[in-house]
Amino acid sequence: MSQGKKKVRQQFRDACFKRDRYCCVMCGFKSTPEKCENELDAHHIQNRDLMPNGGYVKENGISLCAECHIKAEEFHNGREPPTGFSPWELFIKIGSSLEKATAASQRL
Repeated sequence: MSQGKKKVRQQFRDACFKRDRYCCVMCGFKSTPEKCENELDAHHIQNRDLMPNGGYVKENGISLCAECHIKAEEFHNGREPPTGFSPWELFIKIGSSLEKATAASQRL
């Protein structure tokens, strides 16, 4: 992976974790700035392959613990996600939308 892509990915993670106060948005698990890299995931709400420039923007990301991340991934794996974990529900949780995420991603 190129250094440029690593930087974009890290900025995406940092922006999501900071906005979400180092907590899982879904269950409320609390981490810290020092531990978040090991305790949280920055989940792409809309599949990054379907977004301009990979969708590495906080408008397309949500901080999730490992257990909640598995639930959110159900949609990307072609299965029905649990209630509250569909992409449109995740966008609402962070005050975003597919339109906002797409626009922000186009600016990358």
